[in-house]
Amino acid sequence: MIRNYISTLLLCSTFVTVTLRSQEIKLFTTADFDLKGAVKKSLVSTDYGKEEYKFDAKGRLTKSVTRYNEADYTITYYTYGNGRLTEKRFENYRGGNFDKATSIANLYTFDSLQTLKITEKIISYDQDFLDQYQYWHDDSGRLTKIVRTNDEGIDETTVSYTKYRNESTVSYRLNGVLQKSIRTSTRKNKLGGRERIVLTKKFLNGDPHKAQETTFNEKEQVFLKTDFIFDTDAGQFTPERTTNYRYDADGCLSGETVKTGENEEVREYVYQFDDADPKNWVKQIVTPENSYTTRAIDYYPIAETSEEK
Repeated sequence: MIRNYISTLLLCSTFVTVTLRSQEIKLFTTADFDLKGAVKKSLVSTDYGKEEYKFDAKGRLTKSVTRYNEADYTITYYTYGNGRLTEKRFENYRGGNFDKATSIANLYTFDSLQTLKITEKIISYDQDFLDQYQYWHDDSGRLTKIVRTNDEGIDETTVSYTKYRNESTVSYRLNGVLQKSIRTSTRKNKLGGRERIVLTKKFLNGDPHKAQETTFNEKEQVFLKTDFIFDTDAGQFTPERTTNYRYDADGCLSGETVKTGENEEVREYVYQFDDADPKNWVKQIVTPENSYTTRAIDYYPIAETSEEK
């Protein structure tokens, strides 16, 4: 049986990371990879390797490949049915050979006779049972409970929702102990527009541990992010790092300023775009280190229509 498989279950990407522990099931689309239009495939080249993403005509991710070198890579396949993710397979290749012992499959079934219940079974390619998650939802479709079952026992995460004035909070409790809370609120900015603020607090054995506050503008772009650490002596969260983001007229990230204590780092982003409509960037240059990322993008023909798989 794979003992440390959760730490290896990553959709290795510059843009997203997915883990399995107590997370809602998410469908990934072109938007999650900063892609616009009818993208069929995107090949990303970075300093550590290459990443390939394939999408169906509906814009849903169907395959991702992270290649560290010619012989070492991982492939993740996504299968859909009736608009839902029904299967995810994570395959490891090492030294050019398929590593069956560390490859797994996530299988999803749906029961909606009353309220929606999603069952996720995780098995190895050696047919070893690893984990089972059941996601329970209420009448409005909100996640209310996650039950995890494996050979070590049963864990239950309950999800509760509270609202006070313009704030709403979602709290996650594992076997009755608070693990995480997410508070969302809105406020007016200096120009009279609206900002959305999301404060996520993480707890360790029920005690405050870390937090992150993310502020979005009216275009849903992150323009401010603050990371906090809990100061046990002061009994409160204190800022550890602040990041300010800037965007250009095309909505692309153009710069960021990171402040950690007395230190400040400034990065600028420069892009080259393709000729598609809408256009996507095909080269991103980051200064002052002058690192870069390139993307080769293929599109579906305009006349091609999407069909449900």
